[in-house]
Amino acid sequence: MLNCFVPEPHGLTRLDPSPAVIPEHCLWVDLQEPTLEEERAVEQFLSIEVPTREEMREIETSNRLYEEDGALYMTATIVTRIDTDRPEAAAITFILVRNKLITNRYHDPLPFRRFISYAERHPATTGSALGVLAGLLEAVIERSADILERISADIDELSAGIFAPRQRRQSVSRDMRAVMERIGRIGDLVSKSRESLVSLGRLLSYAQQSGAVDMTPELRSRFKTLSRDVLALSDHASFVNNKTSFMLEATLGLINIEQNDIIKIFSVAAVAFLPPTLIASIYGMNFHFMPELGWKLGYPLALLLMVISAVLPFAYFRRRGWL
Repeated sequence: MLNCFVPEPHGLTRLDPSPAVIPEHCLWVDLQEPTLEEERAVEQFLSIEVPTREEMREIETSNRLYEEDGALYMTATIVTRIDTDRPEAAAITFILVRNKLITNRYHDPLPFRRFISYAERHPATTGSALGVLAGLLEAVIERSADILERISADIDELSAGIFAPRQRRQSVSRDMRAVMERIGRIGDLVSKSRESLVSLGRLLSYAQQSGAVDMTPELRSRFKTLSRDVLALSDHASFVNNKTSFMLEATLGLINIEQNDIIKIFSVAAVAFLPPTLIASIYGMNFHFMPELGWKLGYPLALLLMVISAVLPFAYFRRRGWL
């Protein structure tokens, strides 16, 4: 899909339907899952090469941030589908050339939809291609902040359940597998968020240092602010990641403690019933000459011995603090 946005007094306007030939006054060309014909149309319009999906997935900095024939190519990673069980890290390429912005993407992340809705009502965002890029990056960074806030809330909720008093923790400890799976999903989302923030930080630094971009003082200030926001969010993401690791280790520790408690109960029960079993085994022997077999009090005495031999180890364990 090829979306063409042109500046109007009220804001950006999307040409609908998309024109067969891209008009010269088009400020932002958005390629969403483009066909080969749409890619060729953009390449002919601006005399550039649109990177393929495979090239966008390259992780080397030289393949993500580079200048070619006066065009600035910048690829960033953005987290999408965070409301599902399988969030994805999508690569999106931003191309700046002759005051035109081209975005090439194969996903439809929420920040893009939010920015389009905002730009249609605010003409201040339509001044230049760099202004549109700054607005898009602001929407992406705000979404990253929302993701980290959501993750922090989830971790606080898990922490309150895991580290609650033993009586209140029963509902959590009954299904530690679900807790581990939830922590795993949180860790995966934190990892993808950190990857996205790192790529955005590199993109912002490259855009500010590139000689192919002529920034006004206002836009340079916006980009510096965005860089500071990304740095702060990266630090927060590292903190959240450490907290997630701690939660994982704490959950594993609690599982081991509960398993040890169960094993301890079985061990105490085995030790407590071992002496009575020994006594019962002795008097269960079928030897003819056993003096106790002729005693009238032999049977109650054997029962008394079994009870005493079971109570004494239990009392000893309690006194030593093992129970």
